[in-house]
Amino acid sequence: MSELAVRGAHTTAMIGRCVRLSRRNIDALLTALLLPVLLMLLFVYLFGGAIETGTAYVTYVVPGVLLLCAGFGAAGTAVSVTTDLTNGMIERLRTMDVGASAILGGHVVASVVRNMVSTTLVLVVAVAIGFRPAVQPLRWLAAAGVLLLFLLAVSWMSAAFGLLARTPEAANGYTFLVMFLPYVSSAFVPVETMPSWLRGFAEHQPVTPVIESLRGLLLDTPVGAAPARAVAWYVGILVGALLLSALLFPRRAA
Repeated sequence: MSELAVRGAHTTAMIGRCVRLSRRNIDALLTALLLPVLLMLLFVYLFGGAIETGTAYVTYVVPGVLLLCAGFGAAGTAVSVTTDLTNGMIERLRTMDVGASAILGGHVVASVVRNMVSTTLVLVVAVAIGFRPAVQPLRWLAAAGVLLLFLLAVSWMSAAFGLLARTPEAANGYTFLVMFLPYVSSAFVPVETMPSWLRGFAEHQPVTPVIESLRGLLLDTPVGAAPARAVAWYVGILVGALLLSALLFPRRAA
């Protein structure tokens, strides 16, 4: 069997392992799937009537909730990578010549799968409570592409955080930034309503162009340069996370 085929088999096996672990961890799975839905219901029914966005609040808030899904899923990725390091699992895998790309790739793909399921659940509930997206297939495909790039970049970044952390608790703390950024963006309120000292950060941080892209593509409104800025941000983050993971893995695995 060629080296490429062996690496592919290793990666497939690691993906299967991580998906099975996610399925067996019922508490974490329910949190990843249900917490974004509960947050969306909280914002829509408790705060939505007091926030003026020019449209139904459920329509405005859905893109931000989709990104929160990724934040919760990312926390699980960092914790699972650190857990494998601290309990000796990666050492055992290395003795079988399983490479870093297969080990980390398994965690990342499992994270993307969890997030896709969570995203689908959020969209179904959002439609049930009044979200009415546009129906153009090309815009849906473009929105899915932007969201998938975001999920992939955030998941690899979380894997790198997992390599940096010394304990699962610390890994969970590292991902706080990922979960915090959507709150300081256009996810839940228009940036124009923010204080001037905060508005500049909200407009130019990496989460805002993703939210504006999803909002425009799903609702068939102009998107401007938001998709290009989102792609530039997250291609850069993905490349940086891959390089950092490649640098850290040999040191931690040793």
